Amino acid sequence: MKITGLEIIPASKYLFIRISTDEGIHGTGEAGAWGFLDGVEGVLRRFESYLLGKNPFQIEHHWNYLYRSMYFRGSVIMSALSAIDIALWDIKGKALGVPVYELLGGKCRDKVRSYEAVFCYTPEEMAEFCVNLKQKGYDAARLMITGDITRTQADRSSGIYNSKVEGYIERVRACREAVGRDFDLILECHRSMDPCEAIAFAKGVEAYRPLFLEDPIPPDSPEAMADVAKGTSIPVATGERFINIQEFETILQKRAARYLRPDVCALGGLTPSKKVAAMAEANYAKIVPHNPLGPVSTAACLQLDAAIPNFAIQEFPSFYHQGNEAEMTTEPFREEDGYIVIPDAPGIGIELAKDLTEKFPPRQRSISAQTAYDGGVYDV
Repeated sequence: MKITGLEIIPASKYLFIRISTDEGIHGTGEAGAWGFLDGVEGVLRRFESYLLGKNPFQIEHHWNYLYRSMYFRGSVIMSALSAIDIALWDIKGKALGVPVYELLGGKCRDKVRSYEAVFCYTPEEMAEFCVNLKQKGYDAARLMITGDITRTQADRSSGIYNSKVEGYIERVRACREAVGRDFDLILECHRSMDPCEAIAFAKGVEAYRPLFLEDPIPPDSPEAMADVAKGTSIPVATGERFINIQEFETILQKRAARYLRPDVCALGGLTPSKKVAAMAEANYAKIVPHNPLGPVSTAACLQLDAAIPNFAIQEFPSFYHQGNEAEMTTEPFREEDGYIVIPDAPGIGIELAKDLTEKFPPRQRSISAQTAYDGGVYDV
């Protein structure tokens, strides 16, 4: 079997690819650097010249060749490599007639626990949304703690330390009181606090026993993240923007997180994500795959989730339900009371719908940052 082509398929805010072979089998992948998809497309065109004529089964070799050939690193390059890696695993599974999880060690579970994000920003609205999710069968939700990401400017209270921290705490308190004890709260801080704010906030919500504190501060300094982790009993989760396995190893060495968040469409695909899961297992850490993307990302995550013993919970994008994205694939994911059933079809288990670009016109996200009350840049 030889690779004969690489087709780029933009749709909505996503970038998918289809790698074809001379035996009529194709594989589908997705890129993760959603802010720079035009750049990813350029890298994919460059990588295509290498892939043509190659045996798609040599996934690890191709991964290393592309990763090590030009010396450069970065999120755009790794997102392109991620899409290719996922597509090659899809081809191999289809060619052998098995789901990808069989090639990763076999199935550890039949379905995966999932959660949705709560894109509400007042305590009352957040609590009501959590109750609605619980009524639908979910037993976990991700709270967007640090404010409305759609606003262009933060209000004055966001610059007042006590007001800011107390406001965050009130959101968690309201949600816990609304859903009771049989429901997990995931606190998404979106990299928008400093260490002092993060520790004060964490201590203020420890009594509500959240599942984890996600990216309380920017992930650039493992040492600073470790300081936050040491300052609270709430486990820290991070890793969604990491682009190599060494970043995860450093986080584990520093004891900076107990939950790791590899993004299969940003880290380099399923190949390095499986390695991160093994590293985490050796350190008694759990895996919560980052997944803010399209259905190919979700499908790849499910294959990983099925094959690792230390899986915790799966992020399920709210856009899938609210943006009719089930129509992006020929068959929707099977959902059962907050769980997603692992697809058993060969490969990653899904196929993109025909005429996808026409049905979901491309609309790459624009560059935007929220400004503070004083006119500076504000992280939210």
